[in-house]
Amino acid sequence: MDKRMKMWKKAVPFLCFAVLMFGLGSSDSLRGIFAPVFQNRYALSDPQLSMIVTISYVGNLLFLSLGGKLLDTFGRKTVALSVTGIWVLSMLLNVVSDSYPCILISMFFALGASTLLNTTVNILAPVVFSGYAGLMVNIFFFIQGIGTSGSQFVLGRYGLSYSGFKGVSLLLLLIGVAAGALLLLTPLDGEKKEKGNPSKAVPFKGQQSEMTQSKEGKMKQNPGKAVFILLCIMIGFYFIGEHGIMNWLFSYCIQAFSVPGGKASVYLSLFWGGMTAGRLIFAPVVQKLGTVKSIRIFGMIGTLLFCAGILTGEKGILLLSISGLAISVLYPTMVLLIQQIYPTEVAATRTGAIISVATVADIVFNLLFGVITGVIGYRLSFMILPVCMAGFYISYMVLQNNIWRNAR
Repeated sequence: MDKRMKMWKKAVPFLCFAVLMFGLGSSDSLRGIFAPVFQNRYALSDPQLSMIVTISYVGNLLFLSLGGKLLDTFGRKTVALSVTGIWVLSMLLNVVSDSYPCILISMFFALGASTLLNTTVNILAPVVFSGYAGLMVNIFFFIQGIGTSGSQFVLGRYGLSYSGFKGVSLLLLLIGVAAGALLLLTPLDGEKKEKGNPSKAVPFKGQQSEMTQSKEGKMKQNPGKAVFILLCIMIGFYFIGEHGIMNWLFSYCIQAFSVPGGKASVYLSLFWGGMTAGRLIFAPVVQKLGTVKSIRIFGMIGTLLFCAGILTGEKGILLLSISGLAISVLYPTMVLLIQQIYPTEVAATRTGAIISVATVADIVFNLLFGVITGVIGYRLSFMILPVCMAGFYISYMVLQNNIWRNAR
């Protein structure tokens, strides 16, 4: 009976998070896939169309900045259920409405809720899957990647119409309801905290040796502002590097080297494919090495590939594509890192704040990058990306030296 109960406590959360992450990945792709459909149906100008992306970024920032504090204050299961409900209602709005303002409202809440739920799964994984959180987090992000790439492939070929948008919104609504029902059944015993005994930041199995310890053998608690700032800088630089390739590699190939569009799309597909597959392939590696060594090793490889790929010009484009495989595990593993640095009772708040600041840096970069390319061209503009990846890695090494003793 005890064995069955233990299996239940692992199987239900796994199914819940897997279903949720697949749905979130599919939901995140809606604004891009259906942009031409929205523009044709509502006769949108280019600025009106870009407002859909802008409003979704605003939703991301608002949900992350407020959501972290809510997770720490009202309980993660309660907030996760509430935010899942918001996501489901956003999909319902897509199904029952037919107007541009409703699309804006839906994208604001759907993408904001999606980002917070994504982060919540990353926060809950160490609680539910204690002992192998690194493995599970990367598997869940792999499933999310399948949702994103799978929906782009299927809808791009068979469902690129307004009726297709309605149909996929209904399907995502049902996925959200199923995930919510599974979340209700998901036991989160590890989330409970005894009164007067605040929980500490506890690393998953195999990580204790990596954490800095005081003379009494206890891990550092309540890191200062310097650690918070370093984390913001580190993830901000990383976002610019990763999203710079995602958003601009196709244009870089064509504008800087006159690469044919078909070949440029292959390079971008290789990067996306590497990002998705790497999270499954390297999940056991992250679990074995731990967060500290994983970020150090994969971060170094990714940074070197970025530098070599940009500096060698057209011959290096393939290296940029391959870099997706190397950096695939970095983001989910960095979010796990935050959980290890901060005490449990403030971890969600700090995570939301750090990712929000990093997202602002990413938004500013994307707003300015188009202007920069117009002034100095794509070839020189892309030099920003290896510089940012180098900044990410240097920030991490400084952070590591401040917190861990045995990470060298």
